[in-house]
Amino acid sequence: MTGESLPIDKGPGEEVFCGTINCFGSIDITATKVGENSSLQKLIRMIQDAENKQAPMQRIADRAASWLVPVALLIAVGSYVFTENIITAVTVLVVFCPCALVLATPTAIMAAIGQATKHGVIIKSGEALEKMGKVDTIAFDKTGTLTYGRLDVSDIISFDETLSETDMLSLTASAEAKSEHPLGKAIVACAKSRGIPLTESNSFKMTAGKGIFATVNERRLLCGSEKFITENGVLTDTNVQDTLEQLRAQGKASVLVGEGGKCLGVIALSDVLRPEAKDMVARLLDMHTQTVLLTGDHQKTADYFARQVGISRVCAELLPEEKVRSIENFQAENHRVCMIGDGVNDAPALKTADVSVAMGTMGSDIAINAAEIALMSDDLSKIPYLKRLSNGTVATIKASITLSMCINFAAIVLSLMEVLTPTTGALVHNAGSCFVVLIAALLYDRKFE
Repeated sequence: MTGESLPIDKGPGEEVFCGTINCFGSIDITATKVGENSSLQKLIRMIQDAENKQAPMQRIADRAASWLVPVALLIAVGSYVFTENIITAVTVLVVFCPCALVLATPTAIMAAIGQATKHGVIIKSGEALEKMGKVDTIAFDKTGTLTYGRLDVSDIISFDETLSETDMLSLTASAEAKSEHPLGKAIVACAKSRGIPLTESNSFKMTAGKGIFATVNERRLLCGSEKFITENGVLTDTNVQDTLEQLRAQGKASVLVGEGGKCLGVIALSDVLRPEAKDMVARLLDMHTQTVLLTGDHQKTADYFARQVGISRVCAELLPEEKVRSIENFQAENHRVCMIGDGVNDAPALKTADVSVAMGTMGSDIAINAAEIALMSDDLSKIPYLKRLSNGTVATIKASITLSMCINFAAIVLSLMEVLTPTTGALVHNAGSCFVVLIAALLYDRKFE
């Protein structure tokens, strides 16, 4: 429900949200609210409310075309009254028909959506493409969006001179091999990926949510949280405390390893940042688009990852409804907001934003359905491409509308001067339509990388 990357330990009497996942073991829970008041139902209602707020955007071309037809009739009648020449009146009607104007928007959008599809970006509507072109603020979820949403070993620190990093990882992974905890599983997976052999452990015992005891090569080890190992007689000196504080400041989870009252070392784990995230943020800033991080993670974790990618504005420890309020606050400041996310907890914010993008591969079904655009490859480098494509599409539409209006105005003047006949007027009119279609077609192969 919060989208945090690290598992949260829960004990007797603590509240858990409907829709959260129990990582290991079994628990007894008591329902304190009926179904319609559960956190999951609240989330669904927020999505429905946001859908109702999304008013369809009236297209400029359609509005213009609605008044151009009566204006054309008035000018044609007026020209006949003053010139008494029916040919002039017919010519005015021929050249004033707003075909090019009406073609400007749909042809540009079709070309842009076609190009986006070639690049693995699915755009569900032309309205979404137009809105993306007007966005000045992009809000990111962290877990599964800026990061891969999986835990990996980031630091191996030994406090025992006789143990190298490899020895420390081998010893800890061997002890954790029978553990069901996601941190333990991540340590074991790291050791296996590095080709480090594991030793069979004996006398394995797990204390749920705290740590484990295990005997490896006749060494009785404790692995777990700082509180767990200190409760079991392991002392943590100033060096250990300073190391743990540095790791916390970087938003990392720590597994301490102890033996015989001594702390042997610590293994830190964190979510894995997508390698293209930093460059993506820099490219958006170059386009004068501000970036914001909206996450359910703790403030220190959020601040660390924001610094890593270059995001200056961070809103952390947010529940789904708080993400919605953050988006609404930006909109109240007259910002056009795009939300990018992947999880169930992001769906209300995705619906509330002016336009939204879902991570297609890792994203949940509800997030993909809530969003108007989906990245099928989960490649964040497509976000600057999408922004440039949208900007280019909006610019092309405006240019095409301006061109069609200029051609119409010039043709009307020439018709009133009796320079154009119905035949030549038809040629000029169709030429204008062809120009608009050709300009739009150029979007299909234009480079936006």
